[in-house]
Amino acid sequence: MKLYHGTNQSFTKIEISKSQVGKDFGCGFYLSASKEQAQELAEFKTNLLGGTPTILTYEFDETMLHDQDISFKAFDSYTREWADFIFANRNNRTRENIHAFDIVYGPIANDKVGVQIRNVLEHNIDMDTFLERLQYMKGITFQYFFATEKAIKLLRQI
Repeated sequence: MKLYHGTNQSFTKIEISKSQVGKDFGCGFYLSASKEQAQELAEFKTNLLGGTPTILTYEFDETMLHDQDISFKAFDSYTREWADFIFANRNNRTRENIHAFDIVYGPIANDKVGVQIRNVLEHNIDMDTFLERLQYMKGITFQYFFATEKAIKLLRQI
């Protein structure tokens, strides 16, 4: 499968140490199966940080997700488990991930989701209301997260 990474500059070596803390699934490398989604992120990063919208393309053999040496977690939709996972990762202010997964797949907590997350954190709504509101959002977008060097080695830039 092809996966895409939207950024504001080209690079050839993936360096997990350059990832930011407080992201959906932790510190690591994020990709999408949607080229359009990657393009939107590249444009967003460029507007925010400067540079040039850039889409990096990688080949990934998804059968590796079933390899016993790879720890993989999939969230197929907005669920309570996903929300708890997002909350925990977004509130982690260290570079050390709070989970032991090599690869995580699941919905992106986009800006609209982010507003609802903030509402929960500020105790304006409870978790049931949070999940209910997510059901009314149009569309769901997914991301792949590569957390470890072992996982990164499974990607081949093309």
